Amino acid sequence: MASADGESRRSTAAQYFADEEEDGTENRVVSLLNEAMLGNDKVKSDNIRKVQEIAIHMSPNLLDNFLDEILAFQRDPCADVRKAIVGFIEEVSKHEPEVLPRLTSALMALLRDESVQVIKRAVQAASQVYKATLMWISKSKTVSETLEKTWQEVVQIRNFISDMVDHDNDGVRTQSVKFLEIVVLLQTYTDADSVRKANDFSLDDVPMALKVAKRRRLEDEAVATLEHIIKFHGSAHISSVNLMACMGTLTLIAKMRPQYMAKVIIAFETLHTNLPPTLSKSQVSSVRKHLKLQLLNLLKHPAAFEMLSNITTLLMDLGATQNEIAKNSPKPEEVRKRQKKLEAQQPPAKKPKLDTPEAGTSDVSRPTLSSSDLDRLEFFIADRLGVDLAAQLIMQAMKFLPEKMPNTFSSTYTPIAAAGTHGQIKHVARLMATQIASAGFGPDCTRASAALTSVFNKKLLEDDDDDDDIILPMQIEPSKPIEAPTPVPAPTKITKIPKIKTMKLAEITKPMSSKVRNKMVQMAVVRILKADNSAVLGGAMITRCKILTSLASQFPSEVRGEIYSYVLENVSERCDLALQWLYEEYSYMQGFNRSSSLLRKQYAEAPEENYNKLLCGIINTLISNENPVKDHDTLMWRIYLESPTITDDAVEILKAQCGSEENASSSIALLEHLVTKRPPKQLLFLNCLLLYTAHENNLIRSRALSAVYELYEKGVQCKVIEDYAIFYLGFLRLPNPPEVIFGEDRGRENTKDWNENCVKACLYLYLSLLPLNESMIHELAKIYVQTVADVKRTILRLLEQPIRGMGMESPQLLKLVEECPKGAETLVTRVIHILTEKSPPSTELVNRVRDLYHSRVSDVRFLIPVLNGLTKKEVIGALPKLISLNPVVVKEVFNRLLGTHSEGSSYTSPLTPAELLIALHNIDTSKADMKTIMKATSFCFGEQQAYTQEVLAVVMQSLMEQSPLPTLFMRTVIQSFALYPRLIGFIMNILQRLIQKQVWKQKKVWEGFVKCCQRAMPQSFQVLLQLPAPQLEDVFTICPDMKMPLLEHVQSFTENQRAHVPSTVMEVLTGKVVL
Repeated sequence: MASADGESRRSTAAQYFADEEEDGTENRVVSLLNEAMLGNDKVKSDNIRKVQEIAIHMSPNLLDNFLDEILAFQRDPCADVRKAIVGFIEEVSKHEPEVLPRLTSALMALLRDESVQVIKRAVQAASQVYKATLMWISKSKTVSETLEKTWQEVVQIRNFISDMVDHDNDGVRTQSVKFLEIVVLLQTYTDADSVRKANDFSLDDVPMALKVAKRRRLEDEAVATLEHIIKFHGSAHISSVNLMACMGTLTLIAKMRPQYMAKVIIAFETLHTNLPPTLSKSQVSSVRKHLKLQLLNLLKHPAAFEMLSNITTLLMDLGATQNEIAKNSPKPEEVRKRQKKLEAQQPPAKKPKLDTPEAGTSDVSRPTLSSSDLDRLEFFIADRLGVDLAAQLIMQAMKFLPEKMPNTFSSTYTPIAAAGTHGQIKHVARLMATQIASAGFGPDCTRASAALTSVFNKKLLEDDDDDDDIILPMQIEPSKPIEAPTPVPAPTKITKIPKIKTMKLAEITKPMSSKVRNKMVQMAVVRILKADNSAVLGGAMITRCKILTSLASQFPSEVRGEIYSYVLENVSERCDLALQWLYEEYSYMQGFNRSSSLLRKQYAEAPEENYNKLLCGIINTLISNENPVKDHDTLMWRIYLESPTITDDAVEILKAQCGSEENASSSIALLEHLVTKRPPKQLLFLNCLLLYTAHENNLIRSRALSAVYELYEKGVQCKVIEDYAIFYLGFLRLPNPPEVIFGEDRGRENTKDWNENCVKACLYLYLSLLPLNESMIHELAKIYVQTVADVKRTILRLLEQPIRGMGMESPQLLKLVEECPKGAETLVTRVIHILTEKSPPSTELVNRVRDLYHSRVSDVRFLIPVLNGLTKKEVIGALPKLISLNPVVVKEVFNRLLGTHSEGSSYTSPLTPAELLIALHNIDTSKADMKTIMKATSFCFGEQQAYTQEVLAVVMQSLMEQSPLPTLFMRTVIQSFALYPRLIGFIMNILQRLIQKQVWKQKKVWEGFVKCCQRAMPQSFQVLLQLPAPQLEDVFTICPDMKMPLLEHVQSFTENQRAHVPSTVMEVLTGKVVL
C-alpha cells in the first residue's frame, strides 16, 4: 500500500514538472515569435528556425497552436525569411503529415513569389510535400472531404511546377525538372531490376481501392510527365545547365524504372544527333562528356541488355574507348543469364517469310519492327542502306561541305571504330531516321512517303518501272503484321557526267596599261567613297570601312590621297573610319597583316612614316584654326586614347597645345589620362605633364599641378614625380638660375640672377606635393642652408600654405624642429611661426622647441611662436631678452601674450595682462635698461582692450604692496590716470598710502609722486596737506607752481578747518611763523 502511494506521488510530481516544462517551452516559442515580428531580417530567420526545431522535434504538440502564426511570415518583405518558411513547410510535411491541408495554400503562394531564390526553394520543398501527401492519402483508412481537397491542391501545385520548365530562370527550370523526376518515380511501378533506395515509395504502395488517386490515372500522369521531360530535353532552346540536369533525371528514371530504358536511350540518341544550336563550343564539349558519363552509367544496369547495341554504338560515337565500354559492360555470364531469362519469359514468335536477297543488295539483317513510327522508319532506311547508296549519298553531299573544316567539327569528331558493321549500319539508320522525323517526315505521312520514294528512286533505281517492290513507310500498317520489304536491286547503269571545258580568262582578255589601271582603281575608290548612304541603308558599313582601310594601306599614293582627303573633309563624322585606318596601318607597321609584304613594298615609304603622317594629319586638322572642327576636344581625346600607338610627333603636337592658354585645360587633362591609359609611354606623357608645373602662366601651371597632384594621390609613378620635384628644388643651390626653367615652353625669358619668379618656378611642384609626402620637408632644410639670401627670403614667404596643410601634429615637422640642421634655424622658426599663428602650440611642439632652445639655439626669438605653451616662470625669465628685440618683434610678443593676434576662442596665455605688466615693472635693470622697460610698459597701455581700468587698478594695487616700490610705479600711476580719469579716487588713495610708506625716501618714485599730485590738482590738495612740512617744502621746490593754488585752497577753509592744518604746514605755505 505504501509503495502504491509512493508511485502515485511520483507520477503526480512527474506530470507537474512535465506541464511546467511544456509551459516554459510554449513561453519560449511565444517569445521567439514576438522577437521575430519586431527584429531585423536575420533575427526573423534565426527565430523561425529555432521555433521549427522546438515545434517539430522537441514539442510537436505545440505545432498546431503556432502553425498559423509561423506561416504568417510568408508575406514578409525579406526573401531570406520567406525561404525559412519554405524550409519550415518542408520539415513539417516530413514529420507531421496531418497538417498538410494547412500547408498547401501557403506553398502555392510561395511558388508565385517575386524572388527567384524563394521560388527555387519552394520547388525543392514541393517534392517532399508531394511525396508526403501521396503517402498520407495512401495510408488513410477513410477518405474525407479535407483529404480530397488537399490532394486537389497538391495536383494543382504539380501542374503549376510542370509549366515552370519554361520559366525565364535557369535555376527554376532545373528544380522543376527535379520535381518532375520525383513525380515519375512516385507514380510508376517498380521492376525486378529497379535500383531501390531506403524509404522508397512507388505506385506499388498505393492501395488498389483508393478512389482519390487511382493507380491507372497516376501511371498515365507519370508517363505524360516523362514525355514532358523528354520533350524539354530535346528542345532547341534549352540551356546547357538544364540539358545536363535533364540527362541526369532521365538516367535516374531509367535505372529506377527499367521499363522506360528504351525511351531514355532514344532520347539520348536524338540529342546526340540534334544538339541545341544555341550552345557554345565549350558547352557542346561539356554536354557530350556528360552524355558519355550517363551512358556508361546506364551500361552497367541489367535492363540495358536489350539496348546494348545502341548504347555501345552511341558511346563509340562520343569517343569512348573499347576498354571503357568493356569495363562498364555487364559480365558475360550475367548477359547469358539475362538472355535465358528473357527467352523464358517470351516464347519465340513465328518468323515471317522473307525473300532471299539478291546480289548487290544490302546484307543487313532485318530487325524485329516495333509499333513506333521511328522504329518503322529506321527499318525502312536500314533495309536499303547499302554500300552503293551510301557512296552516292556521300557524293551528293560533297557539294554542301565548306571549303575549310569547321573548328567545332574538328574538336568533336572521333573516328568510327566499328564502321561497316551490322551495329554501325543500324546506328546510322537510326540517326537518319531521327533527322528525317525531326524534319517533319514520318512513315504515316504522305509527305514522307513521297520524299523518300523520290530519293531512293533517283539514287538506286534507274529506268526501273517496277515500283511495287519498294515498301514505303506509308504502306506499313501498325495494326497488321509487317512483312519484310522486297530488297532494292542494285543500279544497273550509271550515267556518265560530261566534262565541261574550263574557261581561261587570259584567252579572252588583254592586259591594261598601268595608267589606265590606276585611273580605274582611283575611280572605283571614289565611287566607294560616295556610296556611304547606300552602305548605311544596305547594312554594309563595316564592310565598306574595311575595304577603304585596306585600299588606303596597300594601294598607291593616289588612292591613299583620295581616302585621306575624304577623311579629313569631315573628321567629326568619319572618326571611326580614321581610327580603323590607323589600326590597319599599325598592323602593317607591326607585321600583323596577312597580306603579302611584296604588295606593300611596291608602293609606299616606311610603314612607320605612313602611320605617323596619318595620325599627325588627323590631329592637325582637329586643332586647325582655319576650319574649326565641331567638338574637336572630344575627337582629340578619341584619337589619342583609341589609336593603337602615339608617335613622338603626335606627343609634340599635344605638348604644344598644353602651352596654349586657350587649349591648356583640355590638353593637360588629356595628358593626365594618357599617363594612366597608355602604360608603354607613361613616362613620356608624365614628363610632358611635369614640364608645365613650372610654367609662368598661372592657368597652365595650376592645371598641370592639379593633374600631377591627382596622379600622385592615385599612386601613379610617385617616385618619378618626387624625384622630379626634388631635382628642381636642387636648382636653388646654384649661384644662378638654370637655363632649363627658361624658354618659350616655360613662358619666361632668361635672366642671369635669381628673382622671385625663378625661385617660385623651382618650388611650385615641390610645395604642392609637400602635404602629401611630409618627409620631403627635410630635403628643403638641407637645400635651404646652401642657398643665397634672396632665395632664402623667397622660400620663407612661400612656405605658409603647404606648412598649414601639413598641420602642427605632423611627425615630420616635429622631427625637423627636433633635428634642426645647422644654418636652417630661420627656416624652422618660420615653420613654427606659421603653425602657431592662428592656434596655440601643441605640447609636443613646445617640448621640442624648449629642448632645442636650451641645447643648441640660444636665440630667444626661437621661443616667440611657442610663448603661449611655456610656463609663467619661463615667460617671465625670457621677458628681459624679449623686450630688447626689434620693436616689431616685441609687438608680436605682446600680441601673442595678450591674445590680440588670435581670432578664435582657443587663446591661452601663461600670463594675464595684469601679471605681464607687473612682471615688466619687476625686471632687473641689469638685464634690460630702463628705457626698454618703459617702452614695453607703454605698449601695454596702448592695448586698451586688454588693459581696462579694472586691470590697471589691480596692477597698481599689487605694485603698491611691494617694498621697495618699483621705479616705474608712479609712471604707471600717472599713465593710468591719463588713460582713465575716473580712477582719480583710487589714485588719491594710492597717494595717501604712499605718504604712509614715506615715498620721499625713493627719489625716482618721489619725483613721480609730485608730478602725479601736480596733474591731479585740485583733488591732490588734501594729499599734499598730509605731507610733513619738510616734504611739502620739497614739493614746492620741485614744483613751485603748486604753492599758490594750495595756499588759496587752504585760505578757502573755515576757521575750524584751518585749525586742523598743522602749523608747520601753514608756515611752509605762508612763509610766516604761526604762533
